[in-house]
Amino acid sequence: MATVRPIRPGASTLIPPAPKSAPAPVRATPQAPARLPKSAPKSPPKPDATRTTLDGSWDRRLARGLASPDRTVDLHGHGLNAAYMILDQALERAVAHDERLILLVTGKPPRPESERPHARGAIRAAVGDWLAASRHADRIATVRGAHPRHGGAGALYIILRRSRPVS
Repeated sequence: MATVRPIRPGASTLIPPAPKSAPAPVRATPQAPARLPKSAPKSPPKPDATRTTLDGSWDRRLARGLASPDRTVDLHGHGLNAAYMILDQALERAVAHDERLILLVTGKPPRPESERPHARGAIRAAVGDWLAASRHADRIATVRGAHPRHGGAGALYIILRRSRPVS
């Protein structure tokens, strides 16, 4: 097997020969990156702040594990269909009772060094899609990883928006 050497920066390379009916090979040279006009933003636009951020007091309370969940939902040992139904019912009850913080226990994802084939982490992988497509998606302010005292990598906080009084 041939050894592969990296191409030096600025060096040109030959494009592999094309079939005999095509013209001769063309030399390719690296191009300088295109410059952005001064009016273009230098970073991608920020996501909708109402969906991803909380005020500072919420962030501090969650980061320190000081927030106490209004409702805890444990999905351990359930199949995907049963877990979806339990989560949907819990969201419905939380919205009906004006609760703000739900602790969702999904279980830890499989360790990367695990070699055996297993289906662990299927619920955790599906939760984001379930919440985005939920009939209560407009009531969800954000989803964050839980503090170690509430389950750490095996749990999530679901923060619901305050209900607005109807006038």
